[in-house]
Amino acid sequence: MSQSTPISRAALVARDAADPLAHFRDCFHIPDNLIYLDGNSLGPLPKRTVERMHQTVNEEWGRTLIKGWTACDWINAPARIGAKIARLIGAHPDEVICTDSTSINLFKTLAAALTLNPGRRVILSTRDNFPTDLYIAQGLIQHLGGGYELRMVDGERIAEYLDDQIAVLMLTHVNYKTGRMFDLPALTQQAHACGALTLWDLAHSAGAIPVDLNSAGVDFAVGCGYKYLNGGPGAPAYLFVARRWQPLFSQPLSGWMGHAEPFAFTSIYEPAPGIGRYLCGTPPILSMAALECGVDLLLEADMQQVRAKSLALTDLFIHLVDMRCAGYGLELVTPRDHAIRGSQVSFRHPQGYALMQALIAANVIGDFRAPDIVRFGFAPLYLRFVDVWDAVDRLLHILESRAWDREEFHRLKPVT
Repeated sequence: MSQSTPISRAALVARDAADPLAHFRDCFHIPDNLIYLDGNSLGPLPKRTVERMHQTVNEEWGRTLIKGWTACDWINAPARIGAKIARLIGAHPDEVICTDSTSINLFKTLAAALTLNPGRRVILSTRDNFPTDLYIAQGLIQHLGGGYELRMVDGERIAEYLDDQIAVLMLTHVNYKTGRMFDLPALTQQAHACGALTLWDLAHSAGAIPVDLNSAGVDFAVGCGYKYLNGGPGAPAYLFVARRWQPLFSQPLSGWMGHAEPFAFTSIYEPAPGIGRYLCGTPPILSMAALECGVDLLLEADMQQVRAKSLALTDLFIHLVDMRCAGYGLELVTPRDHAIRGSQVSFRHPQGYALMQALIAANVIGDFRAPDIVRFGFAPLYLRFVDVWDAVDRLLHILESRAWDREEFHRLKPVT
């Protein structure tokens, strides 16, 4: 659709009909009349996952029992799924392993990075990084006896703080609140120029934005499986360790699955070769099976088309809110510039929590991030352009009618 084409609901229906990614919507369970703008928090259920879970529970676990570790190749699930995720993030198959949670993987990779850069004592990050990243860094520092410093600075000036004190630059590629995207290749290069290693959190980018870790020379990365990878609530996470670092450090959570010979049952730990040493405990096979379905589905898409549609959807949403919802207290915090925008749009609003609760009641699901951010994620595989029009329609109605001011929408729920 060109800039001169009038925007109407009918025009957006036509645009959806011409969308090369349109057929992917039928691959997901999405309730009727629901506009799901929270795939950057939890992806919807792929239809093939239901079949796979039935097979894994009833046929594999139910019939093969313990034999499933070899007969169904459960034992190789972390490496197999990791190799698939590697294709989404520009890594070699033997540089990614699917395991544990993002928080645990941050602990492992951050510990590795600090050990591999001795003599430097500063972890550099941003004040508005996702809290678990900062908490894990704080906990690791305490565990190591307090000899390190977590230096938190303004994200827009991060490059100014890269100097010869920095051991690790630890950043989230796309900011979870604002949707602002860092220049991963440029910052990686700048970090290396001052002797620092890099650790990137891809939770809000992988699966929605093309990522090429090896082209950028990234050292370490982590990410989760339940957002754009559509692996289900609490899906296993993954980590990336560049080949050059793998043999040089044995990560601190030296569990039996990371042993060179886990079924030799020796009493002395010997790390597995390569990325396998970043495993810890027994992999959760049911969760792994669900995640693999989501990853396989995403691998069928062209990531350049995914990115192009992501930008088109977010452009449309920003434009329609600008045009139709002006004067109602919404302040855009997501960059308009494509080069630094992820796949979400966030606004500040003085009644952000209540506004989001009213939207959810109107079957437009986004989420709220304290203190005043309403956040909308745009997952191109299943979202339509007409969904954007309808979401803004419902948003405008809530703002005009002040429907958000009902008492029940002000009651704080445990998950926002």
